[in-house]
Amino acid sequence: MENRRFLSRLAVSAVALALVGVAWQVIPPHLAPDPPAQPAPLPAVAGNAEAALIATFEARRESVVFITTALDVIDRFTRRAETVQRGTGSGFIWDDRGHVITNWHVLEGADRAFVRLADGSVEPARLVGASPAHDLAVLRVPGLDAPPIPLATGEIEVGQTALAIGNPFGLDWTLTTGIVSALDRDLPSPRGRGLTGLVQTDAAINPGNSGGPLLDSSGRLIGVTTAIFSPSGASAGIGFAVPVSTVSRVVPQIIERGGYTPPRLGVEFDPQINGLARRNGLRGVLVLGVEPGSAADRAGIVPATVSAGRIAPGDAIVAVDGERIDTADDLLAALDLRLPGDTVTVTLERDGARRDVSVTLDPPG
Repeated sequence: MENRRFLSRLAVSAVALALVGVAWQVIPPHLAPDPPAQPAPLPAVAGNAEAALIATFEARRESVVFITTALDVIDRFTRRAETVQRGTGSGFIWDDRGHVITNWHVLEGADRAFVRLADGSVEPARLVGASPAHDLAVLRVPGLDAPPIPLATGEIEVGQTALAIGNPFGLDWTLTTGIVSALDRDLPSPRGRGLTGLVQTDAAINPGNSGGPLLDSSGRLIGVTTAIFSPSGASAGIGFAVPVSTVSRVVPQIIERGGYTPPRLGVEFDPQINGLARRNGLRGVLVLGVEPGSAADRAGIVPATVSAGRIAPGDAIVAVDGERIDTADDLLAALDLRLPGDTVTVTLERDGARRDVSVTLDPPG
């Protein structure tokens, strides 16, 4: 009897569960629970700052070029001339006459250069001239139809926005952003006089960026990217650019004369002799000669003289406009910051006595 009762109860429970299942399946859709809410998609542009950055890149992209250099070689077996790629770099449009600015080290040692524009066209370029001392070079592409990049005016300041557009590792038209990290940085060179007065930035700069523009937040040129400091050879957050003040002074003369020569003081000196003098405790640049009729001659600068086999020391230049001069490179860098016709105060030292003279610099000869 008990077994019958248990089986009866079990059957009733099964029927009830089946009915519940059927009832669940036929619940109207409007009574079903709502699905979980999905987050709204983020806007493509987060705010005014990002919109301005995008607009700046779009406005300047067509003014930046991809530079490829090549060598003309002769196959040693077939004796046929071939053109082989040497390297790549970046550049930008300078004016409406087809001049393109890049670094000298991008072109150094190459026989040919080709410029690829933002529209994909490739044009051969002619070397106008260069200033290796500033790592700047000018190419020309006749008929180039692209807007030049405007130059920034006023002082560059540490902390301001810095934008680099270039072709790192051959990846064309790449934008990186950062700030101006420092000013007046110097980079020594094992081949002679190094680069001086550079802008330091943490905007990522890699091989291939060389020669490209460094821009402010308004898209104006503040420098030409030229070098990185990196043990690995890739960006380490320390890049350097030739400042726009140097570019605007040097490039016009390269276009006009094929090279750059600073204004003339009219003195002769020897870096080796200066090095020997410095090791003996003497400061400044020893004046070994003065060009007749030059700025130095008009200012009364006295050179060393030789009499009866003995050298009588003349003036040593120890400062220009209050800026200390210890080496020949210091003097060249000081003159490089001036223009012909500028008047500078040169501090001279002879026999332990100092005097200041006013010198009006001559144009390059």
